Amino acid sequence: MSALFSPLPQRGVTLRNRIVVSPMCQYSCTDGVATDWHLVHLGARAVGGAAVVMAEATAVEARGRISPEDLGIWSDAHVAPLARVAAFLKAQGAVPAVQLAHAGRKASTGRPWEGGHPVAPAQGGWPVVGASPLAFAAGHPVPAALDAAEIAAVVQAFVAAARRALAAGFELVEIHSAHGYLLHQFLSPLSNQRTDRYGGSFENRTRLLTEVVAAVRGVWPERLPLWVRVSATDWAETGGWDLPQTVALARGLKGLGVDLLDCSSGGTLAHAKLPAGPGFQVPFAEAVRREAGLATGAVGFITDARQAEEIVAGGRADVVLLARQFLRDPYWPLHAAKALGFDLPWPPQYRRAKD
Repeated sequence: MSALFSPLPQRGVTLRNRIVVSPMCQYSCTDGVATDWHLVHLGARAVGGAAVVMAEATAVEARGRISPEDLGIWSDAHVAPLARVAAFLKAQGAVPAVQLAHAGRKASTGRPWEGGHPVAPAQGGWPVVGASPLAFAAGHPVPAALDAAEIAAVVQAFVAAARRALAAGFELVEIHSAHGYLLHQFLSPLSNQRTDRYGGSFENRTRLLTEVVAAVRGVWPERLPLWVRVSATDWAETGGWDLPQTVALARGLKGLGVDLLDCSSGGTLAHAKLPAGPGFQVPFAEAVRREAGLATGAVGFITDARQAEEIVAGGRADVVLLARQFLRDPYWPLHAAKALGFDLPWPPQYRRAKD
């Protein structure tokens, strides 16, 4: 038996194993529309045996894109191309999933392989918004602080995006509140210096995320799971978002109907020093699972089958999310099963290569 390849029920959906394709931006869209690239990229990982295949950070507003080439779900025109992807993922036995996101002050930047620098409006960029008028880093624009009406509009943008995700056939949505993007910008005291009901205290700084979660859960069917991704720490020496706040947040999110907390870290500080290494974020998932009683996902430099098996078998997390390793090997679950001595069925088209 293998813990990594055991099923995981979540509401009315059952994951066939504990392996999840982490959302990875592909920067390959025009006006947010999914393309054949997304069908092939995500489809290959479903064929490869992953339990959940999650589409990249998908913008709920056009100004919420990280780059002009990001995937979007702010318009009904985005639904049909995404439905094609979701249908294929489901046909291969994977749970089709999408991450709903807003980049906030980290929006309007170039693709990583083009330098990732801010894109000016004259070059196809746009003015950015955030929790407070604090630039992400030197050379980045100062965001306009969202007012109360605009905050309410952001909440409704997430609601509309969830409805479109359902129409497209996705069976799991994840709300992106990590990596220094908009919802995380409200959580962290380093990026949120507001004095209204959305700033200051823990309750106020978490208000936008909890409003988004409650509103999305209100339109997302009870039979389908809802996940949230957080950065468990800003890796700040003082004054940032940290693990104790994450645990407290997780307890509240559990009561709002969140089914799993996807535990990453960093993103608020441009020059934070992360102790990156194999499984370096797993302790966050373990602590949240233990102290908040909420299912968790572990992510970050998980590459080896036995490493992943140990994380799940040891009760450190309920699922593992792989990113770069799935770029290297779309069929990682098939190979991991073999390494663990687990007889995972291969797609019939590929069966001749199994042994």
